[in-house]
Formats: sequence, structure tokens, C-alpha cells
Amino acid sequence: MNQTLQVEQREVMSQGALRQIRLAGKLPGVVYGKGLESPVTITLESKQVQALLRSNPHSVIEMDVPRIGKQTVMMAEIQRDSMSREVQHIDFKRIDMNEKIHTSVRIELQGKSIGEQEGGMIQIIMHELEIECYPKDIPDAIVADVSTLAVGDQLSVSDLKLPAGVASREEASTVIVSILAPQKALSEDEADAAADKAEEDRKHSEAAQAVDKK
Repeated sequence: MNQTLQVEQREVMSQGALRQIRLAGKLPGVVYGKGLESPVTITLESKQVQALLRSNPHSVIEMDVPRIGKQTVMMAEIQRDSMSREVQHIDFKRIDMNEKIHTSVRIELQGKSIGEQEGGMIQIIMHELEIECYPKDIPDAIVADVSTLAVGDQLSVSDLKLPAGVASREEASTVIVSILAPQKALSEDEADAAADKAEEDRKHSEAAQAVDKK
């Protein structure tokens, strides 16, 4: 197990009561899935969730639920405040260690590409990879080596070296990163012309504003 969480059972509460839970530094949540007669509403420390999100949000978790016992779960859904982006509620799904699951893992870029060293720019298109495996085989990350990529090159899902027991659920041709050509630097004359045009546009704008005020 990668993580262990201590939780408390709670009754179904009103929005006001849930708000008080959050003010106390805790978060409401629910556990559901095969093996449970019905969803179990829980409360857990907010700092536990934050630590989990920082380390690996897709890890397998052992949760000790009072009156029910230890459950093997994974985070299934995180609800955030639309403005502050603070976590408001979290769903956990019970899993079977003997059954394959679908989940996402982060893609970790390794090395600096040849193209970047020559002035190019790396464009990251995918940050996570959808995979299928047994819970015990979930990696912390999938490493993507970009060190050999030149300007114009791409690295696709088919180029990844996946750990044993892990299969990708993405199309093999899906592009993860590409190396873009360096942006053309402006010559001194082009830079002067651009500055003159910007100044002219500014004067036109000021003139238009003066007319509007009359």
C-alpha cells in the first residue's frame, strides 16, 4: 500500500453542517464500490488529502473505516470550489487487488532535447497517460525520454517504455510532446519598424479617444 488514511464515519449532513466540517480543517467524503452494501459517508483530515494529492493522487490507499474495517480504495472524484479551487468533497472507490483497473498516471519528462539545446521549444501535449493494470503495478509515473528529439520530432505513446504489467489505453499514435522550431528573431530594421507601427497605432488610438470626448 502506498498510503494509509484514518477516517471517521458521519451521517448525511446539510450544506451548513458540511461547511462547518471544512472550517474545522476536515473534508467530507464517501466510499463506495464492490463489497459495500451501500455508500459510506466519511470525514477525514484535510491535510491528509493535501499530502496525498501532492505525492500521488492515483495511488492505492488503505482506509481504516470505523465499524467497517480496512478497505482498499482509490480516489475516484474530487470536487473543488469553482473560485478558490479548494477541495470540497472527495469520493473513494473500493477496489479488488486481484482485478485490473483503469487509471491515470503522470508522464515525467526525462532529459533535455537536442532541439531545445539548439534553440527550439518543447510543446507538452499530454501530461497523464491512461493505463490498465493490477493495483499493485500502478507506477508513480511513466518516464518519457526526450533527450534524442531534434527540432520537428515528436514522441508518441508507442515510444514509451511501460513497466511490466502495465498497458496503455491510449492510441499508439497519440503525440505526447513535440519539438518546435526556434522563433525567428527580428532584425534591427524589423524591430524599428514594429516599434514605429506600435507608436503610430498609439497615436491613432489617442486621436480617436479625443474625438469621442468632444
